[in-house]
Amino acid sequence: MSNLSKETSSELKNLEEKLDTLIEQYHSLESENSSLKIKQDELVKEKAKLLEKTTLARTRVEAMITRLKSMEHGS
Repeated sequence: MSNLSKETSSELKNLEEKLDTLIEQYHSLESENSSLKIKQDELVKEKAKLLEKTTLARTRVEAMITRLKSMEHGS
């Protein structure tokens, strides 16, 4: 085997290893991205529920305040 073909073979092997590493990183990032999207969807739903609960609580508190004020004025 000539020096040139040894060098070419070595370079190809290095490129294959780098490509394999990049493919592994790609799959890892793809999986992480998928997990993050699922988590984001869960958090968006949780936020919507919390906003709904906050609105309901605010409405109830405002109604109680209104009733208390009317009781004050009625006395």
